[in-house]
Amino acid sequence: MRLVFSRLAEKDLEEIGDYIAADNPARALRFVREIRRHCGEIATSPLAYVARPELGPQIRACPHGRYLIFFQALDDQIVIARVLAGARDLPRLFGSDEP
Repeated sequence: MRLVFSRLAEKDLEEIGDYIAADNPARALRFVREIRRHCGEIATSPLAYVARPELGPQIRACPHGRYLIFFQALDDQIVIARVLAGARDLPRLFGSDEP
């Protein structure tokens, strides 16, 4: 399966990297690489991860430390939708008012 990052996911990764880089630039680079590698692993069995229909159609989530990788498993590709800290207001970030 082909792995695709949405613009929002790319922006999320950049913001995560910038946040970590304020204290440890080398760790920031490693951490973002780890997340990207983990995204690649999702493609091996995407349906094994928990569905999050309250956030959008076909959205699934995979934890990575205190972050969550949100993705959609489509016919021929995995689309990484967002990479967010688990403590954030997820329904708001996904444009849903539902809890």
